[in-house]
Amino acid sequence: MTAYRLQPDIRLDGYLLRGRATPTVRQLDEVGARADALREIRGVDFVRSLDRTRYDVIVLACVGGAVQAMLHGLAHAWSAAAPPAATGQHRPVVVTGYVGVVYEKLADGLLLRHGADVVLANSRHDADRFREVYRGVGADDHSVVECALPFLGGARYTGERGPHTVVFAAQPSVPESRADRGYLLRRAVEHARTHPGREVLIKLRSKPGEHTTHIEELPYQKLAAKVPGGLPANCRLVYGNMGEVLDRTDLMVTVSSTAALESLHRGIPTAVLTDLGVREALGNHHFLGSGCLASWDELDAGHRPVPDPRWLARQGVAADGDYDTAFDAARARVTALREAGPLPPLAPYYTPRTAPGYLPGILARHGLDPHGGPLAGYDEAPEETRGLRRVARETVREAARGAYRHGVQRVAPAIRRWGQL
Repeated sequence: MTAYRLQPDIRLDGYLLRGRATPTVRQLDEVGARADALREIRGVDFVRSLDRTRYDVIVLACVGGAVQAMLHGLAHAWSAAAPPAATGQHRPVVVTGYVGVVYEKLADGLLLRHGADVVLANSRHDADRFREVYRGVGADDHSVVECALPFLGGARYTGERGPHTVVFAAQPSVPESRADRGYLLRRAVEHARTHPGREVLIKLRSKPGEHTTHIEELPYQKLAAKVPGGLPANCRLVYGNMGEVLDRTDLMVTVSSTAALESLHRGIPTAVLTDLGVREALGNHHFLGSGCLASWDELDAGHRPVPDPRWLARQGVAADGDYDTAFDAARARVTALREAGPLPPLAPYYTPRTAPGYLPGILARHGLDPHGGPLAGYDEAPEETRGLRRVARETVREAARGAYRHGVQRVAPAIRRWGQL
């Protein structure tokens, strides 16, 4: 989505970084991810095989550690491919960003993204914070460009659309404990039972066995299966594209999900729950001053939060209709870099000199040494692209993923419960 916002008329090749959070086909379809070509690949193979003359722009849509690894890997691969006397060989413009409600790991996440030519900020608020972090360590902050969340859109809310529909947008890691997650589910169920004329939808990001970038140890599907008497007829679990769910939403309820920003963008009444406190660990402190903080008790009684327009403007939700121009600055920056001639080498803030105790471990997770080159064993064992070896490897990989998910969702919680006895 970011690529198409930056350059609408493009050929887009998609590379899925192989790992714990590699999206499934269903997840890609759900969010409407479109690409002319798509393949799953190891990070070390991506940086080693990428033809820098083939692409104009690379969008690194990964978590921070993966972005840092790809920046170092690309820098090493491109410098090794250039003749010794060459300075300024053609290379693509490298773009990344910190997408969503950035409420934790601000400095850590941003410094792991430093080194890209463009670091997209979701709003004016985020752009100011991002530049402050870079200036605070003496790093160049000119890469930060204000835009907006790439997935906003949809028809503006004009009032109830028939049966009143309440959507609770669940999050995979917030809150964390079984008690808190059970409490939120119970309150959503009670809201449905108290208001039988309403439809209460519990919107989930992933189905059992799937993962997002956050590990979900206690899926709501498991908790819902244990609700006494089962879910009422007017309360159910739903999946699918959030935009399509918002098309029928009259009240959005969440703890701190980015879905709140999507909802506010469309003018849908939105409540950010205070039931478990307003705490940094929950991320709902991000919504201080928004006018959206509310409890289930207030919502049960009919309260509908009214957002503060100044807060909305600072957060880039473009509720005033300016979204069409939100990417103009980013589009202009990318175009200017493309047309400026040979670009300088990628230069992340983290190097073996500035972070010798941190960087090597991040790069090693992606098969790279402290200088961005392939680790021993990775370079000599390139990825198989066809044949029986590939089939065998894929079978083993899927089994390993299944074992990992089982360990995260079943074994680890059980061990923790035993430890509390």
